[in-house]
Amino acid sequence: MTELKFNNGDTFPQIGLGTWLSKPHEVFDAVLVAIQTGYRHIDCAYIYRNEKEIGNALQYAFKNGWVKREELFITSKLWNSDHHPSRVQKAIERTLSDLQIDYLDLYLMHWPIAFKPGIEQAKTANDLATLDEIPLEVTWAEMHKLRQSGLTKHIGVSNFSISKLKHLINTTGIVPENNQVEIHPYFQQNEMLDFCISNNILLTAYAPLGSRHLMNTEMGIDVNPVIKRIAENHNTSTSSIILAWGMSRGTIVIPKSVNQKRIIDNFNSTKVSLSISEIEEINQINQNLRQSKGLYAVLPEGYYTYENIWNT
Repeated sequence: MTELKFNNGDTFPQIGLGTWLSKPHEVFDAVLVAIQTGYRHIDCAYIYRNEKEIGNALQYAFKNGWVKREELFITSKLWNSDHHPSRVQKAIERTLSDLQIDYLDLYLMHWPIAFKPGIEQAKTANDLATLDEIPLEVTWAEMHKLRQSGLTKHIGVSNFSISKLKHLINTTGIVPENNQVEIHPYFQQNEMLDFCISNNILLTAYAPLGSRHLMNTEMGIDVNPVIKRIAENHNTSTSSIILAWGMSRGTIVIPKSVNQKRIIDNFNSTKVSLSISEIEEINQINQNLRQSKGLYAVLPEGYYTYENIWNT
């Protein structure tokens, strides 16, 4: 399996198991299947509400000698309800307790969106905190302290635009080590990729296959004729082709599944080598189709808008 490197030389497995929308009673088996298949990267988040079950699976794998803690790369994320400086360390400690581990390999600020402390799901504008009330750079400074204390080895962000990345860097001097954003052949984010490469920020693609949860079936990337033809030429699945394309660009991919066959099939993408011409063909099917828009935080008379989440 290909690994990318952080600036300090630590490695980051280029494919991981995503756990968003994985139900608690399904994610236990999914994590174990993934570890047995060869995955060494598990992507988690507090708000996915399944970290306790993932922790149970990790302990099962450790106790049965399948893998050692230091052989795994585990990511989690700070939710919007915990941006206030008084809550950041408590949030990671809660995640570590649920996952039953002593440290994270990577901790991300999940969104450039703040809720009032303790409000997990904002329902009205009054539940929101503005970025004047809880500035991103204040939360980011607390994230830096977590790295200094050893609670996480690396820190980064998720769903941050280029302008917001620049803001963090310019106001704190602390460059995020990773940005996790939606990337797939229908939403390729070329400008973001170029920016991250030039600033030594590793880029993780979530929903790397597109999201059936968000995308109409008829728009699915896996039925695109270009993808289907390339998959037939390689005698492999369309998913393997899509993931191989993502990794060919130097991004980390974290496909989500709780299905044993798909988990194994997704991992087989690491064996696929695309030609330059095949990569270019896939590059041409970009539709600039963002699916994950953050509209859950766009509330009547509220602070957040699509524009200020993504374009400022």
